[in-house]
Amino acid sequence: MQRWRGLEDIPEDWGRSVVTIGSYDGVHRGHQLIIGRTVERARELGVPSVVVTFDPHPSEVVRPGSHPPLLAPHHRRAELMADLGVDALLILPFTAEFSKLSPADFVVKVLVDKLHARVVVEGPNFRFGHKAAGNVALLTELGTTYDYEVEVNDLRVTGEAGGGEPFSSTLTRRLVAEGDVAGAAEILGRPHRVEGVVVRGAQRGRELGFPTANVETLPHTAIPADGVYAGWLEVAGEAMPAAISVGTNPQFDGTERTVEAYAIDRVGLDLYGLHVAVDFLAFVRGQRKFDSLEQLLEAMGEDVKRCRELIGAA
Repeated sequence: MQRWRGLEDIPEDWGRSVVTIGSYDGVHRGHQLIIGRTVERARELGVPSVVVTFDPHPSEVVRPGSHPPLLAPHHRRAELMADLGVDALLILPFTAEFSKLSPADFVVKVLVDKLHARVVVEGPNFRFGHKAAGNVALLTELGTTYDYEVEVNDLRVTGEAGGGEPFSSTLTRRLVAEGDVAGAAEILGRPHRVEGVVVRGAQRGRELGFPTANVETLPHTAIPADGVYAGWLEVAGEAMPAAISVGTNPQFDGTERTVEAYAIDRVGLDLYGLHVAVDFLAFVRGQRKFDSLEQLLEAMGEDVKRCRELIGAA
């Protein structure tokens, strides 16, 4: 899959294509319907498929300080889109100047002049241009002028997550923040993932017999609620069963929130400085402070046992 950052990266000889536009944070199951349909239409027409997205999130530019927690960084979204068969990903730097483009100017500069769109595939609530003034009706109207077709697909998917609410990035972020990683996984179609570099912490886990990888998470990452979780620690493509702790370590009066993963039944791992991924399978228990170190150790042993069972069942 080709990856472009900015309109200037698009090859000058780029021909017609089928395009979809959106933030697509998380590439959840609703997103997968739209992106999958984009790929399908492109193959039917014998042209490439293109996903257009933005960095940073538009809300951060329009309302500074409102950047939402991210379900997946751009490199992870690119991996997921490539798995869906997307031919090219265009990441547009979202600046104050760019945010002021009228809907018509956005269509001309991006869809017409650069991507030569033949078909644009979107959901019914798609908005674009300055102050989100453009909608699907306007996009379709402009298509009659600039020779492209608009296909609208309903990305509404529902399940048990969120009590039956339609799947969305907003709902997924809420469930992650509540610690309902199983619900988030239903929406995403895979476990929620947190990534980062392993850094040196207080090394108390090592002293207690449960050496953990202290993950310095990427900016704006959606991190689950404080507690203990079962999941996996992925290093260089190897997924290891893990007991994961999120929180401030109240047993030792900690104040900084961390994500730490203990690779179950693995010894001698040296992960410092490595980029790793932590996948959350299931919530085990909330964070708490114990009356003694002995009680903490007993609870940690039970946590690992429970995590091993949950991962084995999965």
